[in-house]
Amino acid sequence: MKCLVALFCVAAWQTPVHAQSPDSGPTDRRCDEAPGFVNRVIPLAVLADLLCLVPAQSLSVPWSGYGHDPQHTGISATAGQPLNSIHWHTPVDLNPPGGGSGPLFVHYGSPVVTAGNTVIVPAGNGGASFQLQAFNGANGAPVYTLTSDYSLPPHSWTPPYGPALALDSRLFYAGAGGTLYYRDLPNAAKGPNGQAGATGQFAFYGMPIYLANQAAMNAAVQISTPLTADRSGNIYFGFTVTGSNPAGLVSGIAKVSYTGAGMWTSAVALTNDSGANQIAQNCAPALNNTQTLVYVATSNGAEYGYGYLTSMTAAKLAPVSYVGLSDPGTGDSAAVSTDSSASPMVGPDGDVYYGVLEAPCCSWHHDRGWLLHFDSTLSALKTPGSFGWDDTASVVPAAAIPGYAGTSSYLILTKYNNYAEAGGNGVNEVAVLDPTATQPDAYSSVTVLKEVITVKGVTADPSDGGLPSVREWCINTAAVDPFTKSAIVNSEDGAVYRWDFASNSLSQRLTLTSGRGEAYTPTVIGPDGTSYAINDAILFAVGN
Repeated sequence: MKCLVALFCVAAWQTPVHAQSPDSGPTDRRCDEAPGFVNRVIPLAVLADLLCLVPAQSLSVPWSGYGHDPQHTGISATAGQPLNSIHWHTPVDLNPPGGGSGPLFVHYGSPVVTAGNTVIVPAGNGGASFQLQAFNGANGAPVYTLTSDYSLPPHSWTPPYGPALALDSRLFYAGAGGTLYYRDLPNAAKGPNGQAGATGQFAFYGMPIYLANQAAMNAAVQISTPLTADRSGNIYFGFTVTGSNPAGLVSGIAKVSYTGAGMWTSAVALTNDSGANQIAQNCAPALNNTQTLVYVATSNGAEYGYGYLTSMTAAKLAPVSYVGLSDPGTGDSAAVSTDSSASPMVGPDGDVYYGVLEAPCCSWHHDRGWLLHFDSTLSALKTPGSFGWDDTASVVPAAAIPGYAGTSSYLILTKYNNYAEAGGNGVNEVAVLDPTATQPDAYSSVTVLKEVITVKGVTADPSDGGLPSVREWCINTAAVDPFTKSAIVNSEDGAVYRWDFASNSLSQRLTLTSGRGEAYTPTVIGPDGTSYAINDAILFAVGN
């Protein structure tokens, strides 16, 4: 039955669709002309196997933003190449803090990759200015650069600058005053008439208000999360308001359509708690599998404050439900940290996963936090995972784990560090967990999600006294490759690894840098199977 459902979903992708152009009325497109559709000939038997292995929502979808898709599952639509060599690399920070040494407390934004294999890389300049650089994924040749006047919200660790690709045809990226810039023809330096792809700027509260009050809006309003694009081309994001403004905005969540129509809802309206008046910083909104609900966390804005997980309608951002985020061990309000880039992930069954820090923060659970787990209505608290800090869980199809004997159709991949400086043993791991099975937590009295397989890092951490302490896994969302039954995971030891699920081993290793402590970063797989990892403020394209 699961395979029949997947076949139905693929058929739905291949029916004629209607796309609204910003300059014209509705236009019929065949599926092989639709944005993001990759026309490939696949033997039927092979296709059937893949459909049983990969959740339908990830098929034929380019890496469009944080966590790959609107659910943030991290599942690649393409088999990854072997990690044999560095194809090309580019800095993601032209002026990283620390002068080349010391920890990098910067969350670098996820690259997006079009179906045409253009890699769009967000880059900063010490947090002072931002731009997008587009490269040919095959050879790293520059294609174009887009600058932005975006400025960061108030922060401790530098937040990510996270663009999104809508319908594989329009690139959106944050600008000043809570505005969005866009650029069409994301694969082309020049359009068919010799001009660059069409560009423009949208404000969710209306461009006339912005243009009439530009300085005031720029000073008061900042986008504070990565952008999320849904399958209709709408963009969702959180924004922070730091002062009075002519639009009467307060901090909240916004939606902008492909053609520029905007709306917003305040953070307070999502829970009716006047204290939780911010969208959690760095928390990319996630959509459910039917694209009818949006999930995002709210907080009181403190570095280790309290907060809620909320849902709202995707159509109107009307509040639907919310739940207070609590530590399952103490019952106290969990810490929703501005230093974390954890975002909700929606599983194939609609369950929602979100990472928090423990309470009291931040050492009784070895600074691991928790992966809180809810049903789609947020009314049922399910078994948590034993790690949640600064991590967005990824989905692993159960068929990708040979020998798995449980009942779930999918599993969860999460970072599983165990920080020595916070009382842990320093044996930092990554783990695949079963969302339907439990075990006792090794570090508390809490019952947690069962570990299916785990693998620890291999490089001794001299700052923690050497083995058994190993360098931390440096991922906030991991790329899962169901075709080769593996995941691409990045480490603070300066190497990127392939974690082979069949052998439960780090089967491939490629050294990128000498290693550096840093805030956690995403891994990505492009349409030609090239993997992308950020290490020491540099994006590396690696493969065969």
